[in-house]
This record gives sequence, structure tokens and C-alpha cells, in this order.
Amino acid sequence: MTEEIFSVVNGEVFGVWFLIGAALVFWMQAGFAMVETGFTRAKNAGNILMKNLMDFCIGTVVFILIGFGLLFGEDLVGLIGKPGFDIFTDYANFDWSNFVFNLVFCATTATIVSGAMAERTKFLSYCVYSAVISAFIYPVEAHWIWGGGWLSQIGFHDFAGSCAIHMVGGISALIGAWLLGPRIGKFVKDAKGRITKVNAFPGHNLPIGCLGVFILWLGWYGFNGAACTSVEQLGSVFVTTTVAPAIATVVCMIFTWIKYGKPDVSMCLNASLAGLVAITAPCDVTDVTGAIIIGAVAGLLVVFGVWFLDNKLRVDDPVGAVAVHCLNGIWGTIAVGLFATTSAPGNDSIVGLFYGGGFKQLGLQLAGFASVAAWTTVMITITFLVIKATVGLRVSEEEEIVGLDSCEHGLPSAYAGFSIMDISNTMTMDVNENTDLGVSDYDSASSFQKKAAVNVVKAPEMPATGIYKVVIIAKLSRYDHLKKAMNDLGVTGMTVTQVMGCGVQKGAGEMYRGVEVDATLLPKVKVEVVVSKIPVDSVIAAAKKALYTGHIGDGKIFVYNVDKVVKVRTGEEDFEALQDVE
Repeated sequence: MTEEIFSVVNGEVFGVWFLIGAALVFWMQAGFAMVETGFTRAKNAGNILMKNLMDFCIGTVVFILIGFGLLFGEDLVGLIGKPGFDIFTDYANFDWSNFVFNLVFCATTATIVSGAMAERTKFLSYCVYSAVISAFIYPVEAHWIWGGGWLSQIGFHDFAGSCAIHMVGGISALIGAWLLGPRIGKFVKDAKGRITKVNAFPGHNLPIGCLGVFILWLGWYGFNGAACTSVEQLGSVFVTTTVAPAIATVVCMIFTWIKYGKPDVSMCLNASLAGLVAITAPCDVTDVTGAIIIGAVAGLLVVFGVWFLDNKLRVDDPVGAVAVHCLNGIWGTIAVGLFATTSAPGNDSIVGLFYGGGFKQLGLQLAGFASVAAWTTVMITITFLVIKATVGLRVSEEEEIVGLDSCEHGLPSAYAGFSIMDISNTMTMDVNENTDLGVSDYDSASSFQKKAAVNVVKAPEMPATGIYKVVIIAKLSRYDHLKKAMNDLGVTGMTVTQVMGCGVQKGAGEMYRGVEVDATLLPKVKVEVVVSKIPVDSVIAAAKKALYTGHIGDGKIFVYNVDKVVKVRTGEEDFEALQDVE
């Protein structure tokens, strides 16, 4: 009788813990949002937050309609679950806990992809492929592993998702980032198109990124531990889930300290996540020794992965999602076949190569990795190519340079009240707007077209011999052209300021919470030069030609006649100052 009571109590307790674990996994969405936001630029913060929100919300819709049935429906020849609508037709007997638990896991798979494709993906396109992953790609392969499919039948083991979730999300992220192309300015090319330099795009808010890592680490205790069925097994899983990421982070810190001369903060944050990803599959079947080795390899693998993507594959991954989730998802899957031991509570059958089990389990793990990777590669590639051919994957260059917050969501800034504008490595963009004047060549344009594109205010009526101050307001995309034109002319003294502004084409008013807000200001540069020996009309002509692209609003030039030099005395020294005269 006593044993029966304890059995009932134990079942109820772990049933509640199962749902608490699901809530912890849901909370990981906040962690992903913070990591991705912190590791990217401020002008896209709102867009990334919106994507992480919609991951779960869109995922819920499609998981209700089709995903859950494909995952846990009646097994059809080991490949797929039979779709069903028991959640609508037989709610009283529906498996509510299992639905919620697998829903939050499903959302995690989709959100991994957003980090690698951040800062240049259309929001509509993101919603589409996120829905496809949650509705079809993830549920089918997860059925193979957890829903009674063929991989579970042959003995493949992935306790919490190194393969089913992280590797799948990482492979999707890699293919998506490759098809999408790098962010503007990420790679510097020579005249022959060969990449000569990789530019860094520092995250705008590492404190937020660090907070996200700690949120994810907390959520991972539910991610790995929610399916445990005994206190002993849960305790062991908590230990391995703590040790592996800690070791990974320490190893990464030491390695980057030696290699780069300083311990790399953002890389160590990635290493913590890499260790968590790697231990996810074997967390229930390995001991602390195995967890230490798994974590150590993960700490090195994430550094190699980031370097390999940048310098060999030339794939731009803003947050390191591929290195963290793809490479370490694969490593964690294989690690089961190497480090599984029966000394782990609850494991009495799975033994890895290094613990005397031979190559059997390792072979099963490799087979599972290969099959899931092949399924994901084929299906996500088809998905991306269809999206690219229909609605398009990537935003325009103008939208990318201005920022997705403004262009995709009508959000002037995710940091209202702060002046934040990051234009690092982005001044080489080609402009493409709906303001075409019909002629893109400056020499072929009429005087009217030239004036409409680059307006000159207070231009002298004849060549002047005095001192002039020329102020040029230009788009970021034309700055390099303007700088070269001024240098070729002999004007080397320039003051360049980052400014915000808009011209006659302000666009429609945007709405925020139902209230109209002012038209968005666009990032521009203000170039100031003072000339005397060089004719001012030559400066104006060179600037107009450099800024001209055949569009209204290419730039504006202000000319001030400085007709006198005044002496200004301040204490012990004199200096000359130029006084502008209207």
C-alpha cells in the first residue's frame, strides 16, 4: 500500500515538474531574444524582438493544426505521424501536457534560424519559413526520434534535442544565411571580387546578450530535465547540464586569451550555449567525466566554427548560431555513442565506445545524424528557394542600411529617448529607390535632373576668389564616392558628422499603438570643407557628380561665403576663427 501511495505521489510530482519544465523552455524564448538583440545592431533590435515573439505565436497556430499530429499521431511505417484533430474533437481525453511540452520545443527550433539570418531578412519571409519549420520540418524528424518513428525503433538516442532541435535549427540557419548572403560591408573584396578582409560587426548591447545567456542556461534545466522520471535521474541531468557549459566557457576563455591576447567576452557567451547544446542529447546517459570532455570540445568547437564560417565558407552569421547549434548539435549527437554509461541513473542499456560498448551505439548515432541532416537540408533548401523566388528573402539595400526597425515595422527606434545610430562598415551600399529621374549618368542628365537630384543652396553666381565653407548633406551610400572626388580635387581637409534627416520624401506617417508618429529620419552624413585656393564651383561640380545617381534627394549642398577673418582673444592665446556671413 505504501509503495502504491509513493508511486502515485511520485507520478503526480513529476507530472507537475513536466509542465514546469515546459514553462522554463518557453522562458528560453526571452533568452534567445536577448542574445540575438544584444549581438546585433541597435537599428534592428525591434525586428529581432518581433521575430522571437512570432516564433512562438506562429508556431502555436501551425502546431495545433498539423505539427502535433505529424509528431505524435499514429505511426505510419515509421516515417510520420497520422494527422489528427483530437484537440478539437476529443479535448477531454487530449494529451494536454505533452502538447504544451513539445510546442515549446518546436518554437526553439525555429528561433535558432533567426539569429543567423538577422539584420537583412524580410519579416514576411521569416514568418513563412518559421511556419514551415514548425508545421512540417521539425515534427517529421522529431517523430522519427521521439514519436515512435524508425530512429527510436532502432535505438537512436537524443534525450532532449541536440539532434532533433539544435542541429536541425543550425543546419537551417547555415543554409538560410548562405542563400541570403552577407550583410553589407561584412566582407571587403578586391577588384577581382576576391574577399580580402572580414569586418567585425560588434553587438550593440553585450549586457543584454549576457542576460540572454543566463536566461537560456536557467531554461536549459527544464529543457534537459523536464522528461526525467526520478529524483536521481533529475539530479544527474542537472549536474551534467551545469558542468558541460561551465567547462566549455573556461576552455574558450583560455583559448581566446592565448590566441587573441585577451579573453573574448562574446565568444565565451557563445561557448556557454555551445556546452549546453552539446550536452543536451547525452545529458541523461553520461557521467561528470563525459560531461567535462563534451564541454571542453564544445568550447573549442564554437571558436573554430565562428572562424570557419567567416574565413572559409564566407557565411555571415551575426550571432554565431551555426557554430553554437549546428556544430555542437552534431557533436552532442555523436557524443552519446562515445560517453554513454550505465552508471548514469536510469540508463541500463546504452553504452558508449569509451565505456566498453563498442561501435554499435556510435553507428546508430551517426545514422541518426546523417538521416536528420539530409531531411533538414533538402526540405529547408526547398523552402528558402520557393520563398526567394516568390516574395523574396532579403530586404533592399536601402532598407538594410536604414534598419529593419524603421522599414519593416515603422519603429523609429527600439530605444526611444536615446540617440543611437550604427553605420559601421555600411557606407558602400548602392541606392535603389522609387525616385528615378530616368537618367543615371551624370554627364547625360539635364540641368533640371541634376538640380532635382542634388540641390545647391547659395551657390555663387561666378567663380569666387574668397574663402568658402561648403556643407554637403549626402546619403551614406555615396560617402565613399564623395570622399574620393574631394581627394582627387585636392580637398583633403574635411569634417564628417553622422546626422539624421529627411528631405521632401518623408513618406507616410507611421502608427505606434494606434497613434501617428513623425516620419522616420534617415541616417546621413554631413561633410564640411573650407576652400580658398580651389575654386568653389569646382568643389560644387565634383560633389554633385559624386552624389548623383539619378534619384530625387541624392543630396544637398550649402555654400557659405566667409568674407572676413576675425581675431578672437581668450586669455593668453589668440586664434583665427572663420565667421559665416549670410
